[in-house]
Amino acid sequence: MNPFAYGLNASTIRGTPVLEQIRIAAAAGYRAIELWYADTDAHRAAGGSLGEIGRAAADAGLQVPTLIYFDGWFDCPEPLWPAIRQSAARRFAEAAEMGASHVICSPPAGPADLHTGARRYAELLTLGRSYGVGASFEFLGFVERYRGIESALEVMALAGGGTTVVDPFHIARGGGSVESLARLRGDQVAVSHFNDITDRIPIDRQGDSDRVMPGEGILDLRRHCGLLQRIGFRGVLSLELFREDLWARDPAEVAREGLARMREVVES
Repeated sequence: MNPFAYGLNASTIRGTPVLEQIRIAAAAGYRAIELWYADTDAHRAAGGSLGEIGRAAADAGLQVPTLIYFDGWFDCPEPLWPAIRQSAARRFAEAAEMGASHVICSPPAGPADLHTGARRYAELLTLGRSYGVGASFEFLGFVERYRGIESALEVMALAGGGTTVVDPFHIARGGGSVESLARLRGDQVAVSHFNDITDRIPIDRQGDSDRVMPGEGILDLRRHCGLLQRIGFRGVLSLELFREDLWARDPAEVAREGLARMREVVES
């Protein structure tokens, strides 16, 4: 039996208005949708409300596991930290209004002091809890330092808790192994992104746009799912792609195809 809920990361159908993203995800059969602040900000700028987004997701029966993303916090100069913290509070409040469980907090691109970042992350965790929202530290395979599960665990350990976002692309791009998932507990994973990588480009040269649909590449995604299940993760597998060829297509068709590909991998 599949223990996961299938989710759609709105990046996969970028360019679609947020309420339409929600409608498409529900119609395709997903149970969750990850939203981007860029899209929710655009909705509000056009006269809509965040409450409207939250109600639309709830009425469609969709979880909102994450809002994406909050950055600039890990290594900002100390005099700027109070203003960054205030921005974080606003983003957590917005996530709560939309019914989201977590805000994804991105790592620095270059080297940055671990202890400073962990202290800041601990503050974000406390701040998020005051709004009923988690702060999830995402490692990214193409940044210099915080690019794998091991680095995320370092930050979380020093911060005294937290969660991370796991992603097959970022694990491989950061030089890691799918086996590193075994180092996590299920409750340390906010969401698992889901995608594949091609062998047409060396992995150390791949970027977001090089991801492919699950099952179209070379990653052992069944092992990824098996390890998630072993560590006790029972959350959302979220299809996350960044492809201009997909953005040019009918987003409803892309969503349906993506869910079918996920099911082929996970349930076969």
